[in-house]
Amino acid sequence: MNRYRLRHLAQSGDRNAKRVQSLLDRPDRLIGIILIGNNFVNILASSIATVIAIRLWGDAGIAFATGILTLVILVFAEVTPKTLAALRPEVIAFPASLILKPLLYLLYPAVWLINTISNALLSIGGVRSTDINDDELSQEELRTVVNESGSLIPRRHKGMLLSILDLETVTVDDIMVPKHEVVGIDLDDDIDDIIKMLRSAQHTRMPVFKSDLNNPVGLLHLRKITRLLAEEEPNKAAIMQQAVEPYFVPEGTPLHTQLINFQRVKRRLGYVVDEYGDVQGIVTLEDILEEIVGEFTTDVAASSKDIHPQEDGTYIIDGAASIREINKILKWDLPTDGPKTLSGLITETLETIPEAHLCIAVNEYQIETKQIKDNLIRNALVQKAGTKKAK
Repeated sequence: MNRYRLRHLAQSGDRNAKRVQSLLDRPDRLIGIILIGNNFVNILASSIATVIAIRLWGDAGIAFATGILTLVILVFAEVTPKTLAALRPEVIAFPASLILKPLLYLLYPAVWLINTISNALLSIGGVRSTDINDDELSQEELRTVVNESGSLIPRRHKGMLLSILDLETVTVDDIMVPKHEVVGIDLDDDIDDIIKMLRSAQHTRMPVFKSDLNNPVGLLHLRKITRLLAEEEPNKAAIMQQAVEPYFVPEGTPLHTQLINFQRVKRRLGYVVDEYGDVQGIVTLEDILEEIVGEFTTDVAASSKDIHPQEDGTYIIDGAASIREINKILKWDLPTDGPKTLSGLITETLETIPEAHLCIAVNEYQIETKQIKDNLIRNALVQKAGTKKAK
């Protein structure tokens, strides 16, 4: 039987399922009672058939009885019922448990004796009958179950379940907004520039820092600043009073761990820092949730896409584009176990920062640098091997 369906039925209060579950809790006893009856009937049938065959045909009848009885037992007592049981386990198991349960009590002395001898032999090999397999699923096995669920689980729900499983392997580094792309409030700027930024901000929460993101001061929720913006002479001190202290997230933190941490500290945004305390970027609760359910907000900053398809089947991709996003959008398989961005992947492959344009191959992908500036690869032309270019 499907152990998970059986367990579900038993927990739902199904009496038949509970009875079968109790039998399966001690498989040695269940096997004992089944084989006692099975072998008793087979041996009894063999003895009767042999006696009848000898009386009818003499000694030659033994071979005839053996052949006929073997065919009968295989067809009617083994292959046919067991095939039916494999195809319709509940139809067979539930009624059978009505017989097996009382038989187990009735023939318990014989079952106990047989199990005692059998378990003693097993213990010599280091096997104990109480070591019952709980049928625990690994992550990859659970992924297979979800993939093979077919129409039982809607496709969107199936994708969400698989995304939840991926949270353990994805870290905040993979989804964070890199430091150079973070939009925040620099307290060293003029107050007029700060107010202008607040009025045109596209985010509900903004980091507050001094001169550089490595000097974080706090986090500001724009809802709290609405009244302040209505005043005639807002100042930096008033802005700071509305900001909360910064919340830091160590780089490499798995997403499922950070999701719990956000819930525990009642925060929605954190600064991702490396082992030296330098800020690498920011991560938000929305970023983690979008990894599960997909994008559910309109990100104005994403209006200028990093991936630009070309007529010849190639792509011009921004060097700062996340490799995970590239793989997700283009259904590619660029390596994700190293650098997080396309620029970093090129640099690591070359083991140096290119001074001139060049072309490299990473697995089955051809990458040609197009723009290099300030020791950064701004964009590159990427093509998957086998893609036909338009003439």
